[in-house]
Amino acid sequence: MPARHKSKFPRESLAARRRRAAAILAALRRLYPRSRTALDWRDPFQLLVATILSAQCTDERVNQVTPALFRAFPDPASLAAAGQEEVEELIRPTGFFRNKARNLRGAAAAIVERHGGRVPETMEELLALPGVARKTANCVLGTAFGRNEGVVVDTHVGRLARRLGLSREKDPVKVERDLMKLFPRDSWTRLSHMLIDHGRTVCRARKADCDACYLVDLCAQREV
Repeated sequence: MPARHKSKFPRESLAARRRRAAAILAALRRLYPRSRTALDWRDPFQLLVATILSAQCTDERVNQVTPALFRAFPDPASLAAAGQEEVEELIRPTGFFRNKARNLRGAAAAIVERHGGRVPETMEELLALPGVARKTANCVLGTAFGRNEGVVVDTHVGRLARRLGLSREKDPVKVERDLMKLFPRDSWTRLSHMLIDHGRTVCRARKADCDACYLVDLCAQREV
């Protein structure tokens, strides 16, 4: 069921919401001109692996794990040939390590068998890989390949979308759909990174710093 909260814009039309979204985007661009993913990566394969590992884990923890993982398995072929327990031990600190290890090995094997060892560049092909949902696919397509196919909706983006009155949904796919209706396509990847940065530094989950927020006049939430 959609989240319910008191809004400063209870009867806002879609056109008015789009104008407000444009103002939010402009403000975010001023605030976070160099916004990018916090995950460390050097090629699409590394970004895919790091993003799969980031589920239910902080980017900082992932970045602590991936150097050793990439030294041991620098490409899809080597990861596909790795033993389950060997991968589990390397990624254990990220949590859910057994499922993640299976997904990483399965995705690597599919990349080798179906895509000649190269990470696929379409949404359909990425979603067919084990462990890959829209969040991961959007991250890889937008960040590694420069293709704006959707909006990465993590916990920060979902929370800010609801607080700002851009979506009332809790389902990440539905939040993404709402954001895609409001923001121009060429902004989708950067929008995700900027919202994540704002969620980490200002509009935090437990204690939002509304007094320091430059979006406060554009925010639908009466109080956080």
